[in-house]
Amino acid sequence: METDLYDALMTTRAMRRFSSEPVARTSIEACLRAAVQAPSGGNIQPWQFVVVDDPTVRTPLAELYRRCYSRYQRALLALPQAPKSPEEEASWQRTVGAAQHLADHFHEVPVIVAVCVAGIDLTLTDDDGPLDIGSVLGSVFPAIQNFMLAARSEGLGTSLTTVHRIEQQACRDILGVPERQQIVALLPVGHPLGRWGVARRKPAEKVTSWNRWGAREAFGPTA
Repeated sequence: METDLYDALMTTRAMRRFSSEPVARTSIEACLRAAVQAPSGGNIQPWQFVVVDDPTVRTPLAELYRRCYSRYQRALLALPQAPKSPEEEASWQRTVGAAQHLADHFHEVPVIVAVCVAGIDLTLTDDDGPLDIGSVLGSVFPAIQNFMLAARSEGLGTSLTTVHRIEQQACRDILGVPERQQIVALLPVGHPLGRWGVARRKPAEKVTSWNRWGAREAFGPTA
């Protein structure tokens, strides 16, 4: 199944509810081939992937995910909440409900892809001091986005999750990941029960300045 690039970009949203339909290995392989075509600083290609489709591995991983999400949710909901319109509140509650559903059913997700990156320090130095060109993480998230867009083209849903980092070492132990590797994200993959669609976002013109910070200009009509 082919998806128009802009349609995929505009409608690939977090999917956290999945059917029990198995995911073809060929689809996961296609997504991984797309992932490794992502750009990276200096072409270092720092990514490694662990594909989990064995229930004996998925079960302890799901137990870890639920523990981490429970702690995260309690801390998040304890924060003071800014006033929301009824529409914003309804959207927020849907997000919270979907995230809780994923945590409750993580063990049922057909495939979970762990995205790892080596602990590389990209900082160089010269006579004037350190040259900060950013974190190695900036070279792995494009691969994650490529994977998610490819999954969309395959008719598969995904969601970028990171709460496992609360128990990073325990997650490494479950997956046999060396300590020098950081597990950046866990991507649940399956046939989605939700619908593709344009998610609520701040309008691009509201977060874009032209030439100088704060110099806003209206965007033209969409094509």
